[in-house]
Amino acid sequence: MDKQEPIMISALNHYLYCPRRCALVHIEQVWDENIYTMRGQDAHENVHEDSSHSLAGVRYERALPIWSKRLHLVGKADLVEFHGEIPYPVEYKSGRHKTFQNDYVQLCAQAVCLEDMLGVKVEKGALYWHGSRERKEVVFTDELRRRVEDVAAEVHAMIAEKRLPPPANDGRCEDCSLKDSCMPGAIANKGMIKKAEMELFIMPHRTE
Repeated sequence: MDKQEPIMISALNHYLYCPRRCALVHIEQVWDENIYTMRGQDAHENVHEDSSHSLAGVRYERALPIWSKRLHLVGKADLVEFHGEIPYPVEYKSGRHKTFQNDYVQLCAQAVCLEDMLGVKVEKGALYWHGSRERKEVVFTDELRRRVEDVAAEVHAMIAEKRLPPPANDGRCEDCSLKDSCMPGAIANKGMIKKAEMELFIMPHRTE
């Protein structure tokens, strides 16, 4: 019997942005706030506050619980537009329009959950950037769907192994809310110090 625990859809986004961040949040249960996470929460709360309704033949469902038993994913869709029986997920993001693969994978994962729940094909959805008031339609290609399945499997494996990946220690760390908990610079420096210590005690080769 398959007893694999479900993971949050947002874990796929975290993992693609930074595997260590994903592990800190979903294994170590670490969460720190900064201006960017607060803006993100505000954008999601704003859309979730609006009640579900219908307009011009389209039904709008907000904060809709979704899941996939096949991929062991659970989450909540910010907004799902139902055009007839076909759902169209819309994921809200704070800030201005940016193209990040992790956001596309997160949105496609929502579509896969809706397909598994409702037994219908979800061909496309949209990303909406609250800061710039822009909306971009995303087509759920076979390649993107395979990426969702691959990343879901990788995250499940990491969580099952309770594996904490090394820090990125690059530009991603600057605005990360978990920077103080992760300590990317300190851990990277420890690695450099250890390497220097090893090199210090390596005997040079004799030359004749």
